[in-house]
Amino acid sequence: MDPETTDLPTPCTSSAAVVDRLRQSLSSCSQLIQTGVDFRKSEQSLSDLVLFLNSISDSVVREPENQDLENASFQILTEIRLFITSSSVDQAVIDALSFELPKTAARFACVSPRCMEVAQSIVDCFTDKCSPRDMLSILCEAIGSPRDAFTVPSYFAPLLSGFPKVFVSIRKRQFEQVKAAVPVILNALKAIVLDSDDEDADLGDIFHKANCIADSMKAVCLELEGKDNEKLCALLGLFVLQITALASMGIEYRLAHSSPLVLKLSHFLQCCGLSYLGLIMGTDVEKLLGFAVGDGGDDLVGCFSDIWLGASILVIWGYKSNEVALAAGADLVALKDELQSSRIKRWHAVGMLKHVLLCLYLPLELKKDAINFLLSIMHAKLSQMPNDENEDYSTYMPTLCSALQAIQVVIMYATDVILRKNAFAAFKELLADCPTSLRFDILRALIKDGDSSSMIAVLLDCVREEVRLESTKSPPASKVSKAESEGSQGTIFWSSSALELVELVLRPPGGGPPSLPEHSDAVLSALNLYRFILIKESTGKSNNTGVLSRDSLVKAHSEWLLPLRTLVTRMMAEAQCGCDELALCGLNPVEVVLYRCIELVEELT
Repeated sequence: MDPETTDLPTPCTSSAAVVDRLRQSLSSCSQLIQTGVDFRKSEQSLSDLVLFLNSISDSVVREPENQDLENASFQILTEIRLFITSSSVDQAVIDALSFELPKTAARFACVSPRCMEVAQSIVDCFTDKCSPRDMLSILCEAIGSPRDAFTVPSYFAPLLSGFPKVFVSIRKRQFEQVKAAVPVILNALKAIVLDSDDEDADLGDIFHKANCIADSMKAVCLELEGKDNEKLCALLGLFVLQITALASMGIEYRLAHSSPLVLKLSHFLQCCGLSYLGLIMGTDVEKLLGFAVGDGGDDLVGCFSDIWLGASILVIWGYKSNEVALAAGADLVALKDELQSSRIKRWHAVGMLKHVLLCLYLPLELKKDAINFLLSIMHAKLSQMPNDENEDYSTYMPTLCSALQAIQVVIMYATDVILRKNAFAAFKELLADCPTSLRFDILRALIKDGDSSSMIAVLLDCVREEVRLESTKSPPASKVSKAESEGSQGTIFWSSSALELVELVLRPPGGGPPSLPEHSDAVLSALNLYRFILIKESTGKSNNTGVLSRDSLVKAHSEWLLPLRTLVTRMMAEAQCGCDELALCGLNPVEVVLYRCIELVEELT
């Protein structure tokens, strides 16, 4: 190896010297490639050229404020562009340089806006002059393996700009070629979004290029027929959904800039056969996956991890903006009417909205709109739902539970008071939308699996309200036959089932009394529910819940209340000794209600 060609420049190297050396290196590479006599030597010459250029881009990263290095970078890129656009350069030389220089140029694009512009023109030149199939592989490799110092939007932007031209230039096996590139593109875009600063203005340009890629995929779709057309249209639809999700992630800055992009992306929905109803129910997403991915497409599915989120967001954007809905060819009034008229469709929509509520990267504004949209579709038109009553509702329990858990997250952690209030209203509306037996099963599951004492307390308060409502409608147990009682779906809360929920808290499945003071809220709510049932049954001279039976009273006294009293007494003493005011505040009301429950049980035994 010639030492003269491998000496690395120092930051103080003059721009003229760097450009002169670059010219010599390009000339040397060109001559070796054209002669074709010594392939190994020509390969080494190209490697030395790349090493030389990368050393300079590394220096710029280390000294971003060095204007001399910025000038040198701009002149380097300009010289490369002059060289590859020269009519005297052999195509074999261009082909050889195309394997390295697009990625090298992208590194210099990080230096300044004017360097970005020249770097992009270099990539464009290679895509114009080289084989589109070769360039597709080159671009995928370049965006799929950047060095850590260059994982910024300005590095990816010129490379992404090459894909549209490459896609429309491929003439054989278009679907397979595009399908192979899409995961690389989407994975790079997601990395950019998650790694970028919240105020990174270059993100707008990145998503503009993503939209251009979608445009080129649509253009290819128009050239294809039959199955390939269907599969590529489906792939385009998935691409649009993923881009929508990524563009919406971030703080309010990104929200403001994603609106025009979502408007553009919404134009693709009709050509992909997508409707707002199919998106918000998830059926269109499943259809797209079936067409584009089929069986054995796990690698491809991985890059579409946010498509369910994207589908929901597109509908939310349509709900926010008439202009977006119009671009999608959607009628929001008809959509809401359809969802209000069908409990099953409504539940599917709720299941999709959970993706919006659970995403950590979405701005608060979108979550507000998601809750508002949910509230707008919960006013069911029962007269238009004759077929829903025949459904096996239990199959929807996982969907409803996960949706309610997502709403719980908003209730507990949202910083906006109005959002929390609306989320709680949506939570109650969704519970009320469930048939009584399913509502009980859902509440039991949420209480059993809940890890927030405050939220479990809220759920038990919901149970107490259900018990109150049913108890006012139910006749005394003495007037109801056993068969009628067992067959009644309207009195499931005003039965022994309510005591099961009390036991879940006062005597957890793991055994022993509940943990205090961590679970003080849940324990207090459970005690209040038990006390309410005791008073209601004893004053009404009924025993619908079985709470007044001797066995039930003895069990509650010995297994729930006395162990809890022992624990509370010990915890109160420890808190007083340690002057733990917070613990005392949580335990005091528990102690008061606990002793009242013990007195009632002992009076009734």
